[in-house]
Amino acid sequence: MKSLLLALGLALVCGTQAVHIPHKVEGLDIREVAGTWHSVAMAASDISLLDAESGPLRVNVEELRPTPQGDLEIILQKRENQKCVEKTILAQKTEDPAVFKVDCHGERKISVLDTDYTNYMIFCLEAPVPTDEHGTMCQCLSRTLMVDDEVVEKFDRVLESLPKHMRIILDLSQGKGLRAKVEAPEAGTGDRHST
Repeated sequence: MKSLLLALGLALVCGTQAVHIPHKVEGLDIREVAGTWHSVAMAASDISLLDAESGPLRVNVEELRPTPQGDLEIILQKRENQKCVEKTILAQKTEDPAVFKVDCHGERKISVLDTDYTNYMIFCLEAPVPTDEHGTMCQCLSRTLMVDDEVVEKFDRVLESLPKHMRIILDLSQGKGLRAKVEAPEAGTGDRHST
């Protein structure tokens, strides 16, 4: 009986832990990510986060500005009341140089998963305890409006490596629009995409 209670308690604790983003950029240099960026692809664990133009996490990153304190100002555009509104979010540094804390629809964490500093950057925004209302959103940023297929493929590979399956992708590269993403591959097949 004690073993059953211990197992149940452990399952409850583990079930409510935050999603762990496994791969982050080692030794991120925030000075190198400074400057203009364009959101070229977005994905979310919950379609309601991105499905409407005014979705709570549907934002277009425009610029990243490191602060003297080591934080990162994120300048973005968000649709509100049928207008684009510029907003600035302060991403506070943490002990991990590739992870920042933000107050965006509650406390969240931004993890930079991949970047080459000059062409693209991939990051995810996650809640400390993801729920249907507080899921995970990832974006692929590019320094230019045109992005090559290799960068979008890297974004897909990053999404596949996450422990939480991303359900949709909003692919803004070359005006592609919505692309559905199934939750998990069927046994024996490697295909995770549907269009």
